[in-house]
Amino acid sequence: MVQVVDSGADTSRVVMGLVEDRWRSMSARDKLGVVADLNRACDQLSASGVRRRYPEACDDEVHRRVVALRLGRELMVAVYGWDPVVEGW
Repeated sequence: MVQVVDSGADTSRVVMGLVEDRWRSMSARDKLGVVADLNRACDQLSASGVRRRYPEACDDEVHRRVVALRLGRELMVAVYGWDPVVEGW
């Protein structure tokens, strides 16, 4: 069943209904797989941005900076003892 929804100007109602139907038909495992893939893609994009801003950074530093983007300064300092402001945010 295709449900008609107001999805905004960039996606037609018919297409949005098809997307919703597809999500409903997926198992929880498949949905989690899609979310995991999207998270990996976001991490890769973040790492690319960090590498562009800090071309001299080693892999460990790139990882710390990507995590800092997700956690924020306070939690990064509390959990990892690494202050992105001190290190040059």
